[in-house]
Amino acid sequence: MGSTDSRLCTRAAHTRDHEERETGQGRRDLEARELDRDLGALAAGLGNAARAERQRLKLTIRDIAREAGLSYSAVHAVEDGNPAYLSTYVRIARALHLKTEFELVNRRRRPGDSRSEDPVHAAMGEIEAAHLRKLGFQVRLDEPFQHYQFAGRGDVVGWSVERAALLHIENRTEFPNLQAAFGAFNSKQAYLGVELAARLRVKRWRSETHVMAMPWSSEILRTIRQHRASFESIDCEGPRVFEAWWAGEPPANPLSAATVLLDPLVGRRSDARLWAGIADPAASRPRYRGYADALQVLRESGQA
Repeated sequence: MGSTDSRLCTRAAHTRDHEERETGQGRRDLEARELDRDLGALAAGLGNAARAERQRLKLTIRDIAREAGLSYSAVHAVEDGNPAYLSTYVRIARALHLKTEFELVNRRRRPGDSRSEDPVHAAMGEIEAAHLRKLGFQVRLDEPFQHYQFAGRGDVVGWSVERAALLHIENRTEFPNLQAAFGAFNSKQAYLGVELAARLRVKRWRSETHVMAMPWSSEILRTIRQHRASFESIDCEGPRVFEAWWAGEPPANPLSAATVLLDPLVGRRSDARLWAGIADPAASRPRYRGYADALQVLRESGQA
């Protein structure tokens, strides 16, 4: 190796040392974990989509492997959620007659989607997060997690490590697909608590509560009336478990679920009541006609 190469290697070594001192090993480790988590979620989503389409077409893994020019193990690994080369995904997509797309998007801002920014959803999360923080709980919004092939995000997550208590709130402003909404909520009940306990080094949650919160509107109440049994199936303990959290005292239930109606505005009502259970008599008196009405009031009040 020549002297120039030696100088370059030495300079590179000094640069690396300097960068490590600047960033710190802890920060590097955190970034690596976040990168692995995001890649895992992306790979899991692509794998699930490939498997679902293959099963819909009633094809075997060997059928797709042969059509894509890949090995059985490569296709199987993709469906299992293991990261692969982009070319592998493209080959599998072509074998399934799917179009491949890759985008970098803000999940709240999709062109042509009138609710893409969803200020009502944001206002609900702000109310919940502010109240839980005031009570002394740790709070995260849009918290990502992954459990094997299932990847998702918790809208609002609050916890106390000391009390081994966890609250997850799923804010829903609309129900274009009721079955999908309940499926996602049930999956988070099954997996989110386990993953967050491991991340926070909690042996197990003594109190774990999952709540679906919806705008207090005629539109939502009509949906609830039309699908009463479906909503009651995820309203296992009723609003009392959410009321306990709202008062700063997590319930004793190891695992509980509830549904509530939430007013996305603060300081507008004389009764100062922000939420109600779906079976509460007060719930039958909606505060908004629908999403558009709630959004207009939010904007007029300067809260959106």
